[in-house]
Amino acid sequence: MHKITCYIAIVLLSICNVNAQEPKRLTASAIHDEIKKLNFLGSVLYVAAHPDDENTTLISYLSNHVHARTAYLSLTRGDGGQNLIGPELREQLGLLRTQELLAARNVDGGEQFFTRANDFGYSKHPDETLAIWDKKEVLGDVVWAIRKFRPDVIINRFNHRTPGTTHGHHTSSAMLSLEAYETANNPNAYKWQLDHYDTWQPKRVMFNTSWWFYGSREKFAAADKSNLITMDAGVYYPSKGLSNNEISAISRSQHKCQGFGRLTTRGTQDEYLEHIKGSFPKNNDLFYGIDTSWNRVKGGKAIGDILNNVEKTFNFNDPSTHLPDLVKAYNLIQKIEDTHWKNLKSKHIIEIIEACSGLFIEAITNTGSSNPYKDVVVSLELINRSSIPMELVSVALPNKTTSKNIITPKPLPSNITVEEKQQLTLKEHVLSTPYWLEKEGSLGMYDVSDKTMIGLPETPQPYIYTFNIKMLGTTIPIKKPIVYKYADPAVGEIYEPFHILPKATINIQDNMYIFNSEDTKEISVTVRSGQKYSEGTVAVDVPEGWKISPKESTFSISGIGAMQKFTFKLTPPSTESEGYITPYVIIDNKRIEKNLVTINYDHIPKQALLLPAKAKVVKLDIVKKGKLVGYIKGTGDVTPESLEHIGYDVEQININDITTNSISKYDAIVVGIRAYNIYPNLEHKQKILFDYVKNGGNMIVQYNTSHRIKVNELAPYSLKLSRDRVTDENAKVTFLAPNHPALNTPNKITSKDFDGWVQERGLYFPNEWDNAFTPILAMNDKNETVKNGSLLIAAYGKGHYVYTGLSFFREFPSGVSGAYRLFANLVSLGK
Repeated sequence: MHKITCYIAIVLLSICNVNAQEPKRLTASAIHDEIKKLNFLGSVLYVAAHPDDENTTLISYLSNHVHARTAYLSLTRGDGGQNLIGPELREQLGLLRTQELLAARNVDGGEQFFTRANDFGYSKHPDETLAIWDKKEVLGDVVWAIRKFRPDVIINRFNHRTPGTTHGHHTSSAMLSLEAYETANNPNAYKWQLDHYDTWQPKRVMFNTSWWFYGSREKFAAADKSNLITMDAGVYYPSKGLSNNEISAISRSQHKCQGFGRLTTRGTQDEYLEHIKGSFPKNNDLFYGIDTSWNRVKGGKAIGDILNNVEKTFNFNDPSTHLPDLVKAYNLIQKIEDTHWKNLKSKHIIEIIEACSGLFIEAITNTGSSNPYKDVVVSLELINRSSIPMELVSVALPNKTTSKNIITPKPLPSNITVEEKQQLTLKEHVLSTPYWLEKEGSLGMYDVSDKTMIGLPETPQPYIYTFNIKMLGTTIPIKKPIVYKYADPAVGEIYEPFHILPKATINIQDNMYIFNSEDTKEISVTVRSGQKYSEGTVAVDVPEGWKISPKESTFSISGIGAMQKFTFKLTPPSTESEGYITPYVIIDNKRIEKNLVTINYDHIPKQALLLPAKAKVVKLDIVKKGKLVGYIKGTGDVTPESLEHIGYDVEQININDITTNSISKYDAIVVGIRAYNIYPNLEHKQKILFDYVKNGGNMIVQYNTSHRIKVNELAPYSLKLSRDRVTDENAKVTFLAPNHPALNTPNKITSKDFDGWVQERGLYFPNEWDNAFTPILAMNDKNETVKNGSLLIAAYGKGHYVYTGLSFFREFPSGVSGAYRLFANLVSLGK
């Protein structure tokens, strides 16, 4: 449960604080590094498409060596990817990957921004990408990021000149970046933004190229590099005890759900930047021609003189000796006219003053959540760990709260803890949930009501105290959010965000129920109390033609987080039908139909996500043969639950327990997605599995990637994987073997069974196979050759071996009836 691993905690306390609100604990060396950044007035915006697209080596180099303000603009939050560490997909995966990006930036020193573009899955061409995204709106979001961040330099991760050769999202990110570069300084473009920020013109745009974009190291070595600048990003930081490459690897390894954990490296590492637009940076100086000193702003010279002297004469034994100069510089910063730099540098120097003074300030609750309009007790703790006299002048309450307690001015003696308690009343109905998920968006775009939030990585914490601390004749405002702190007996002190949740939430056990008969099924719903005591009624809305019993039940629950489970009986109509059922509670005469989803991993803060409580229900005509299915776990798909929905008994197979006798009982064995990419020990079980097929078994293998595959023989016959995929979920499907049992028994498969598929048809199809295989289906994306490898079936001995790249793992959770019917036929082969 602890929010940062021990290794990273030790190494990186001087670099960052975890976004779980844990207080910063900067060493003297880290304070000195921050002063170097305070003295650099230059910014870089790195632009790409997804979480994990960014070059952490370059971001870390620019932030920690050049000392530039560096940010990564990821156009999407990565909702369309896969998850190697848990069950979260779609919007939950996007939230997880957002937090992994923030964890990465906390390591490498960068900042993080987004647009409203939704990662709808793989796209082969920018034309498709920009048709599904709202190009005008996403372009506006990039312009907004530029006007807000005001980068001197934009760096694109991808090449804008090669559409159709890589992921359409990738190329689109570079194309939109270049168009935004031309648009951000146009006062007639996106005029609403000018109520908040001025127009801005970056100095130049660069492309972070490498040998990979040239096809080989040899081609890159022979290429003309006159339009490139080079930086050695393998520098060593004595103050951190780390090379830049090591920081980069630790940052990159935060993308755990994508399997990007890596070994650290050291030594020279050249990064190449190709000049695309604007002035050319000479002498391999990315900021050539840009004044990055305090002289950049009017009135800045005096500030620079003070702070540069602090940097040069820094007292590593007692940083508090610099407080007089830092406070003087703070007062001068308040007088500069450039509000952009005034706001940025004010915030930064306050953090440095706080660190130099040894000030420890926090606002802690003893509960992880509360409800709107409820009281919450907040414990305030302050301690001045310097010899500089200080006084707590006042404490400003968080917005949307009231309190009966007024904190009077009081001294902060050296190294003496000052404690106060406040009982806050939370006034407004503000719930803790990601702002981009508050409303249902489209396939390509999030719907954000408050435009000023566009691009923010998270919903801003609404409950923040301002502690006004007087020192050396100046009052310094220090802001602290309310956080939850507790002790875990096995770990120690843990910080978590403080969440505002409904008085009750409701969860339905499964997100889908498949009926292949008119038999009634039991539906389980759970009511969770969000307060000390909750009582009310619980019921379920159903589509027309469906029946639910009982109509409602009452609940009475004591304790925050306590739960009560209810069972309803759902009866489908006699004809095929599909729709959604919605469980809800009535409490204090208000209807609540929100499901609380928590995402809690060691490397990110605990997340609270409020989603609509609903489940899809499908009545379909489906016939199946066989009963018992063995399942070898893959990476985060719901195949076992899906097969159980249509009446199969599914048992998870432990790979180490696979023997000839242990698997002989199964009517079919299904291998989960990418199992051969993550389980090396499957290599030693392949012969047993193939013998199972030879003896009459039925083995169904779902998609894997050729990269990092752990087995030499994927099938009993030769089979070669490729990167072929069909991303258009509506692509025409042709039956190559219309008489094959897979398309006829026990369910007759027609073209209608491929209606309503989501995100894609399939991915990573084989492109070469033995003649023993029968290709069943043909399909292709627009302007591409036909792909015949989506579903391959071979008779082997008395049984059948099936390899399929069809995206059943996406179709099952969406209740696509045709996918269920086809998979039932695959399980039924030979029966």
